Amino acid sequence: MPTIHRILVAIRDPYARSIPALTKAAQLAQALGARLELFHALTYPIYSAYEQGFKLLEKQERTRVLDRLQQLADRLKNGRHRAPSDVCVHATWDTPAYEAVIRRATETRADLIIAGVHPGAHFGASLLRMGDWELLRRSPIPVLIVKRSGRYRRPAMVLAAVDPTHAMDKPARLDDCILALAGDLSSGLGARLHTVHATGALEPLPRPQRALTAEAAAARYRRLLSEQFARYQHLLDRHHVPRARRHLLNIPPSDAIQDVAGRLHADLVVVGAMSRRGWQRLLVGNTAEALLDPLSCDLLVVKPPRFKLSIPKQPVGPLYQLAVPLAP
Repeated sequence: MPTIHRILVAIRDPYARSIPALTKAAQLAQALGARLELFHALTYPIYSAYEQGFKLLEKQERTRVLDRLQQLADRLKNGRHRAPSDVCVHATWDTPAYEAVIRRATETRADLIIAGVHPGAHFGASLLRMGDWELLRRSPIPVLIVKRSGRYRRPAMVLAAVDPTHAMDKPARLDDCILALAGDLSSGLGARLHTVHATGALEPLPRPQRALTAEAAAARYRRLLSEQFARYQHLLDRHHVPRARRHLLNIPPSDAIQDVAGRLHADLVVVGAMSRRGWQRLLVGNTAEALLDPLSCDLLVVKPPRFKLSIPKQPVGPLYQLAVPLAP
């Protein structure tokens, strides 16, 4: 039974000529029988020469945006590739935009957030607190970043990246969440599900009691690789992934994912992510962040169960700015 019943589409610019996230959201909603909501956060301030005019302008602007979202929803319902009839719209004054999206998705109990990638590079995004990365980092709900326009092809290629070694204290259940969600999407889209695991970022071995010879060190390393391989096979056996669709590479994770995704011409890559703080955030890095720019296909980021919401629950609301008329 599909685990995705409600999809929230974060519309960055309702008046944009093209919104690739809409097309794929409609396709996924139709394939999974999910409810679709088009959401836009109004983040800009309201300017008025009179304090009495703020509420009126707030209502007028929200109504204007809701009308535009409804036009987009009607276009999805009546277009060539019709979305489910259960498409609703919502707009609210809230800032920053990524927090508004997470608040709305949490409030409506959405199972998936779909958003378009923000133009421009994301190098060092976790340090610069850019919106795309903050949405991926803070959302407890899976986030699909759409990077390609058009619909998913049939049969599509879905690549799930897993790590059964649980490196860096990764929760054990995260791999199961990744594979379950990737499996649901693959079934709905009629896609082929492949998996990848990278062994190039092995945890350092404990310091031995005595110096090892080159042969002993090589044997120890081969034993570690063998253990990783066994865990990888056991995980995928439980999820019934065919052996021909399992990829094990001895290179760093981000390189392995890009390599396999490129060779398969993947349409969608599913990865797990954890939000880290302080020095761990600087030194450990994050595979999802490393993939945000170089990966040419869409990216779906999944969080571990019981991921804690780290944003305020109450929306900020509109910011009023009193406009002073210029002297004649």
